[in-house]
Amino acid sequence: MPRTPALPPTFRWGVSTASYQIEGAATEDGRGPSVWDVFAARPGAIRDGHHARTACDHYHRWPEDIALMRELGIDAYRFSIAWPRIQPTGRGPVNERGLAFYDRLTDALLESGITPLPTLFHWDLPQALEAEDGGWMSRETAYRFAEYAAHTADRLGDRIRDWITLNEPFVHMVFGYALGQHAPGHTLMLDALPTAHHQLLGHALAAGILRGHGGRVMIANNCTPVSPASDTAPDRAAAEAYDALHNQLFNDPLLAGRYPDLSAYGVGDDLGGSVKDGDLALIHGTLDGLGINYYNPTRICAPTDDSDGLPFTQATIDAVPSTAFGWPVVPEGLRELLLRLGRRYGDALVPITITENGCSYPGIDDPDRIAYLDGHIRAVADAVAEGVDVRGYFVWTLVDNFEWAEGYTQRFGLVHLDHATQTRTPKASYAWYRDLIAAHHRSQPGAPDATM
Repeated sequence: MPRTPALPPTFRWGVSTASYQIEGAATEDGRGPSVWDVFAARPGAIRDGHHARTACDHYHRWPEDIALMRELGIDAYRFSIAWPRIQPTGRGPVNERGLAFYDRLTDALLESGITPLPTLFHWDLPQALEAEDGGWMSRETAYRFAEYAAHTADRLGDRIRDWITLNEPFVHMVFGYALGQHAPGHTLMLDALPTAHHQLLGHALAAGILRGHGGRVMIANNCTPVSPASDTAPDRAAAEAYDALHNQLFNDPLLAGRYPDLSAYGVGDDLGGSVKDGDLALIHGTLDGLGINYYNPTRICAPTDDSDGLPFTQATIDAVPSTAFGWPVVPEGLRELLLRLGRRYGDALVPITITENGCSYPGIDDPDRIAYLDGHIRAVADAVAEGVDVRGYFVWTLVDNFEWAEGYTQRFGLVHLDHATQTRTPKASYAWYRDLIAAHHRSQPGAPDATM
């Protein structure tokens, strides 16, 4: 039986998924192509030539997946809505069959006593917006995103109160637009920075619409505690520059009304001219809660050369275990991250939800995953004890899925998936998490309230 962490009775437990990674049904019921469909078709883009045309077949097997969630005992389910299902070209009238899928999913979750927490954008941009407008490099995409949010809220806003606008805009900017390792596959390096502002502008425009439907709005930012590899001045400066890019670029405008100092990159606070008058005032104060996705800390040193034009180099974190993905396992880093957010933003910091935390390990008997989750949940409890307002914790992820450029080679799920047969088998970590949730509910009676 898991030891119950010291967390408040209103604390919410959940799991997270993403539409492109689990749904499949890529060409069914009017869904249009996304940038990931096009990117995955490039030879060599995805490990072993994998694709997500079927993925976990969640589009057809969602009743089975909800049954697994119900047995797990979660309070809330974070999923994402596929924009190309709602507007196949990213603009214009809605696709009724696409909206109907999320209508059914929402009703079934509520009937099972599970609060739906949808994310509007988890990287699967309609391909037409990329081809015609340049995707998030274009300011126009922010306005198209607001239109999509309005259609979705019009249909689901009577039952859904909590919304996430964007998932990990930093990761999408870096891997999708700067390095080309994710869709849409551009290698713009620092010229990708306008995508940061356009994503935040899209968030702000959508937030106004969602709030107009009585909704509460979060964003899910991938954050990492950054430390210098040594106490030398060059390493400290490099770590500060990286912290500004990874953590502050997407938190400062929302919580402090400004962009951080990016002078180390030769960039002013207008992000290459993309910031217009009134934009920051529109973005600031649009959060009712902050989603934090945490996987590992980052160690930074000064660059050994300037061949890539960046003022930092990532250093190895030694003497710690690593996941099957090679990511260092440092639960204390989550506590440190939460405390740093509290120190930086003070009273401006809104309530936090850990919207993703998890690890890749093989096998159905997965003690390493149990140890990982246990350590990180206890790190959250420690941060709460030290005064950080954390309202919930969501495991990444429910079922082994399509892990972007890694295809099906990494397994993050609490449920094992046989990709040949679509057979779902709960892992030992599933039973552990189920028992932890049940123990917490028993030890501190009272249903979680509706506040994320």
